[in-house]
Amino acid sequence: MRIIFMGTPEFAVTALDAIKNSRHQIAAVVTTPDKERGRGRNVTFTPVKEYAVKNNIPVLQPEKLKDTIFLNELAILNADLFVVVAFRILPKEVYSLPPKGTFNLHGSILPKYRGAAPIQWSLINGDKETGVTTFFLEDKVDTGNIILCEKLEIADDDNFGSLHDKMAVLGSEVILKTIEMIEKNEYAVQQQDSALATGAPKITKETCLIDWTKPAIDIHNLIRGLAPYPGAFFTHKNKIIKIFKSAINTEAKLKPGEFYQTKNSLTVGCGSAALDIIEIQQEGKKVLSIDTFLRGYSFK
Repeated sequence: MRIIFMGTPEFAVTALDAIKNSRHQIAAVVTTPDKERGRGRNVTFTPVKEYAVKNNIPVLQPEKLKDTIFLNELAILNADLFVVVAFRILPKEVYSLPPKGTFNLHGSILPKYRGAAPIQWSLINGDKETGVTTFFLEDKVDTGNIILCEKLEIADDDNFGSLHDKMAVLGSEVILKTIEMIEKNEYAVQQQDSALATGAPKITKETCLIDWTKPAIDIHNLIRGLAPYPGAFFTHKNKIIKIFKSAINTEAKLKPGEFYQTKNSLTVGCGSAALDIIEIQQEGKKVLSIDTFLRGYSFK
């Protein structure tokens, strides 16, 4: 089939690559406009655009998705199907264009974790299982009829980075299966039960702030869900300190927020139990193992 792919981050690139290396044809990719970043205001491409340019795939970068010129460009490309992975909210004028419809890949078992950060919230909430879901787009975000869903176990040592990569691979496989099902018209959609829906809102700075009065397991899961980016943090000596890896300590008897430091270790009291800090970063510095970090920093 002839496909237009819509996406922005690295998560979407794995799926784009899988489609490109299949028997299907990518007519174009649609991604967000280039941005100026850093002090030098250098223009940077999205990961999806970088991949498309390297592989000679036409790129569309509309400022407004209802723009007439953009809609005409899509129509002229005459695609059978639109595939969306981590992109903007599409208006009906866009997702209703292709004869085979438009489907989205979402990083959760819908209707659980509708929203921008499903992978992070599954870890933050301590889930043991997640998955990916493909569904046809409708006006309300992440509410469309489900085409295919496959589950994935969350390992105890998974963080956002490792789970993201596992789900990107699984997602690319599910996308190819979904394309085949749609091409052959061999699928039966399942309506989502909105009564079971939960949200996965965008991660904010407030989300990342550690509250030491919470149980150690909750803080540990927050750290997992925000590592390696953007990082769970607390402040000490007016500096932001981020934690990227921890372990639960049920033996230490410390008050919430109380530090116990040895030459090579750091333990922090929580609302229940405590946390051993394994990887840490001071504001403006590199991520370090705790023993290396403590050579030049004291919490006493």
